[in-house]
Amino acid sequence: MALLEVKNLRTSFFTDAGEVKAVNGISFQLDYGKVLGIVGESGSGKSVTAYSIMQILAGTGKIIGGSIKFAGKELVGISEKEMKKIRGNKISIIFQDPMTSLNPTYTIGHQLMEAILLHTDRDKKEAYDRAVEMLKLVNVNEPEKRMKQYPHEFSGGMRQRVMIAMALACEPDILIADEPTTALDVTIQAQIIELMGSLQKQLGMAIIMITHDLGVIAQMCDEVIVMYAGSICEQGTADEIFYNPCHEYTKGLMRSIPTADTAGQRLHPISGTPIDLLNMPKGCPFAPRCDAAMKICTQCAATPFDINENHRATCWMNIKKGVENGTIELKEEEEQADE
Repeated sequence: MALLEVKNLRTSFFTDAGEVKAVNGISFQLDYGKVLGIVGESGSGKSVTAYSIMQILAGTGKIIGGSIKFAGKELVGISEKEMKKIRGNKISIIFQDPMTSLNPTYTIGHQLMEAILLHTDRDKKEAYDRAVEMLKLVNVNEPEKRMKQYPHEFSGGMRQRVMIAMALACEPDILIADEPTTALDVTIQAQIIELMGSLQKQLGMAIIMITHDLGVIAQMCDEVIVMYAGSICEQGTADEIFYNPCHEYTKGLMRSIPTADTAGQRLHPISGTPIDLLNMPKGCPFAPRCDAAMKICTQCAATPFDINENHRATCWMNIKKGVENGTIELKEEEEQADE
C-alpha cells in the first residue's frame, strides 16, 4: 500500500470572474521513503496540489472531487478536528518564504516549542529540549542562544533551516517542500538541498518536492510529475523524464536549461504565456504554445499514454509515433479530428 495515494483530484477556486480549475483531475502515489518531484511553471497547480493534501486552501478554494488517501485513510471530507491530528504531525509542509511563515513578534524558540506542544504530549521542558535538538539537526549554530532570538535576527538561509526544523519536529511521515529554495541565493540553495537530502536518508521520511527548478528535481527526486494548467502532462522516474522526455512541454523545459554545452548561446524559452485557467482551450492546454502542435491537438485532449511501465505522457505526439510504426490504431473520431 502506498503511503499517499491521490486519485482524480480536482480543486477549484470560485471567483467573481468564474470557476478557476486550479487542479483538474490529477492522480499519483507516493511510497514510503521516496522523494517525489512536482515541477512546472508558476500557475501550473503545484502549490494548490500541496495545499489540497494539507487542506489549507484559501476561502474561495474547494476540493470538488477525487480522493486523497494517507496510509489508507481518506482525507477528503474528514472534519477539521481529525485533519489537525494529521497536519503538522503526520504530514508537514515548508512554505516558500520563511520570513512570512514565521511570526516576527515571537522568538524562534517559542514558535518551535509551540509546534511541538501542539502536536505531541511533551511538556514544556521536553519541548524545549526537542527544539534545541532539531536546531542542531539542521546545523544551526549555538542553538540555545538562537532559541531566544527573533526571525529578523536570522539570515534567509537560517530562517529556512528553522522552518525545516519546525516541520520535522514531530517526525512526520511526509514532508512537503513548497519551493523551499526560491528566495535564497545559489550557495544557500545548495546547502538547503543537501541538508534535506541527508535528513531524508537519516529519518526515512517521504518528501514531495515542489519547484520550478529542474536542477533540484534531478538532484533529489526518485519520481517526477510535470504539471501544466492544473493537469499532469508527464510522469515517471527521474531518469525517464530527464533522458527520455515524451511531452512537448517537458521538452521545452529541458531546452530552457543552461548547460556547459550551451555556454555563450541563446537559450530557447517556451514561447507564449501560461494558459488562462478561466478560458481553457478545447484540446490540449499546451497546444497554443507548442511548436509541434497538430490539428488534433487543438480539437481533442490527449489521453495518458504509457511509454513504459515507469513512464506516462499525455501528448498526441506519442500516439502519432505509434500510428506511424503500426502499434496504435486511431479511433474514427480521432481520425476525423486530425484531418
